[in-house]
Amino acid sequence: MIDKFFVTPEAALADVPDGATVMIGGFGGAGMPAQWIDCLIAQGATDLTVVNNNAGNADSGLAALIGAGRVRKILCSFPRQADSWHFDRLYRAGKIELELVPQGTLAERIRAAGAGVGAFFTPTAYGTRLAEGKETRRIHGRDYVLEYPIHADYALIKADRADRWGNLTYRKTARNFAPIMAAAAKCTVVQVREIVELGQIDPEHVVTPGIFVKRVIKSH
Repeated sequence: MIDKFFVTPEAALADVPDGATVMIGGFGGAGMPAQWIDCLIAQGATDLTVVNNNAGNADSGLAALIGAGRVRKILCSFPRQADSWHFDRLYRAGKIELELVPQGTLAERIRAAGAGVGAFFTPTAYGTRLAEGKETRRIHGRDYVLEYPIHADYALIKADRADRWGNLTYRKTARNFAPIMAAAAKCTVVQVREIVELGQIDPEHVVTPGIFVKRVIKSH
């Protein structure tokens, strides 16, 4: 019987190793799996590469993970804002590496990994410092930059509802990066608001099919 429910978040994240690449869903606080991040801090994995839209807010969630010194590198599109002081401090001290990726390109690089796309050309960032060292090509009179997929060992995401097969639905904008991250990671771990029986989610409403999900736990 397929059953992807885990009793505790600690058990679901116990095997995350040092040096892992971890995608974390969310757009600021919307859709951020705060419970998983707290458990990852307690679990102790370090030297992580994190993929997220930003570099954390204030002192909780991703910011707490960065502040604890667990992140070696972050790939994001919006690293600096008024309350990103943990990232700012470590970046200025040379203790965290940043790969700045335009938001649309970030989403497409993640999507490409899940779709099995080897690489793609985009006009975004052509002629800027973000294109330095990358292959460029003129296509139909327009200049493009070659970008590669972003794969991950783990994706930590938040959804609204799940059944025991791991089929997921989301609530409004909390959906953001979660579906493409689930497809791009070897192991997707999901924090959900509600667990339902098989058949209670209309197949037409499933956003992330269970084939992309390994572990599910209900939020506290």
